[in-house]
Amino acid sequence: MSKLPKISGKKAVKAFSKAGWIISRQKSSHMIMTKPDSIVILSVPLHDELDRGTLRGLIGLAGLTVEEFVNLF
Repeated sequence: MSKLPKISGKKAVKAFSKAGWIISRQKSSHMIMTKPDSIVILSVPLHDELDRGTLRGLIGLAGLTVEEFVNLF
């Protein structure tokens, strides 16, 4: 398993966008992302540094592996 880097919420949003996720709206300090063919909604916190557990959970919800996510940015 590849090591998950510490990244900001903005970088995570960019990576998820490359994977086909669309920014739907922003609610406070969270970017809400949806995908046309999915019922899952991602709520990405726009923090300077995301907790690795939070990021790993978002990656799993997005249907990606850590390796696929790391290759997106």
